[in-house]
Amino acid sequence: MNTLLLATIEWIKNDWLSNRLRFCVEFVAWAISIGCSVTMALTVPNPPLLILYPVWIAGCAMYAWAAYSRQSFGMLANYLLLVTIDSMGFMRML
Repeated sequence: MNTLLLATIEWIKNDWLSNRLRFCVEFVAWAISIGCSVTMALTVPNPPLLILYPVWIAGCAMYAWAAYSRQSFGMLANYLLLVTIDSMGFMRML
């Protein structure tokens, strides 16, 4: 277990050193994702979608940029599709 933890810490350090901007963008996008999920869970059955939807879409767009900079097609396709679907849902909600 200790070896796995050390390897993970080393991987995180290498990711930070390889592209600090991307690392920070991914960290903020992760925080947005967790924040939106917690807010949804705490405010069910009437979550503040008018606030959460644009924040969630922004987080997905940040992840899409990070995926592009990593040259990760699968993640880029996933997050671009989420941005598209959620943007359409947000527009319908307005």
